[in-house]
Amino acid sequence: MNFTLGFEPPSAGSSGPGAGRGVVMENLEKQLICPVCLEIFSKPVVILPCQHNLCRKCANDIFQSANPLWQPRGSSSMALSGSRFRCPACRHEVVLDRHGVFGLQRNLLVENIIDLYRRQESSRLVDVKREQQQQRLMCEDHEDEKINIYCLSCQTPTCSMCKVFGKHKDCDVAPLSAVYVRQKAELSDGIALLVASNDHIQAVISQMEQVCHITEENGKRQREQLAHQFDVLVAILEERKQELVGLISKQQDDKLKRVRALIRRRSDELEAAVTLVESAIQTMEEPHMPLFIQSADVLLEKMAATDRASHLRRPQLGYESLSHLVVDTDELAVMLMNMDFCSGEGDDAEEDPEEAEESDLCSRY
Repeated sequence: MNFTLGFEPPSAGSSGPGAGRGVVMENLEKQLICPVCLEIFSKPVVILPCQHNLCRKCANDIFQSANPLWQPRGSSSMALSGSRFRCPACRHEVVLDRHGVFGLQRNLLVENIIDLYRRQESSRLVDVKREQQQQRLMCEDHEDEKINIYCLSCQTPTCSMCKVFGKHKDCDVAPLSAVYVRQKAELSDGIALLVASNDHIQAVISQMEQVCHITEENGKRQREQLAHQFDVLVAILEERKQELVGLISKQQDDKLKRVRALIRRRSDELEAAVTLVESAIQTMEEPHMPLFIQSADVLLEKMAATDRASHLRRPQLGYESLSHLVVDTDELAVMLMNMDFCSGEGDDAEEDPEEAEESDLCSRY
């Protein structure tokens, strides 16, 4: 830029276009002061039930001092419910839930006003500084000439002499005040658009935070439902297992009872046969023929009866097998391994899950 700074400061009684606005901004600032820290509200700003506003940090400090036993969220200790403190502005008693100060609603309107105020205050200070500089800005090439026009071709402030005789004589120029008003209006419109955009973004963020909360609740509910369904299946399997195990035990006991009864009978027959053999051996030693013949007839009759008993039934081959008590669980195991969530009606099986999720999320907003 072709200008230099003069050395004479502006007079104390000078007035400019920002003087009246400065009073308005000063009055606005008084309305944005936190009654606790006596500073402009720091975000996030919470609104109490009595409609007074506090910085969240200040509200939390008051709450902590009034409720020293309260534990923050996520603590392993049990948090107090129904904790309370008094509004520092009106002394109205505020009762909070288990979330404490974090359960208070944010005042997005005040936060947006603070953003706008800070931008306007910054713009006002820049305007005041620019006005002061304009009173002192002198042309670099013409030291006695003030900067009063704007070169549209070179996009730089300059003086009238530069347009008439200097390097900007072939350029398009405009009054500096007109360019100032126009660009200030454009900047103000841009600020308004940004504030509106910020409001919209904040609303979308709040909606998405609500979506996150609902998603967490739905996930918890679905997990509990799924766990209950699997517990029911496990209970059914356990009950059925006990029934089938009982059936195996019953058939095993029946077979053992029959076989052990046969064992007892065969043991009695074997004991009788051993006794008969001993008697026959003693009879063989009898020297008197009449006595021998009498004893032999009795023994032969008993031997014939014993021989007939040896042909009694015995367990068939494979009687001990319980292989028929088998449950085929292969198909059931495959079915359990392939168990999955039921598909909703109208689902597109070929659609990319991530694209579908993003499309569904964005369609809500």
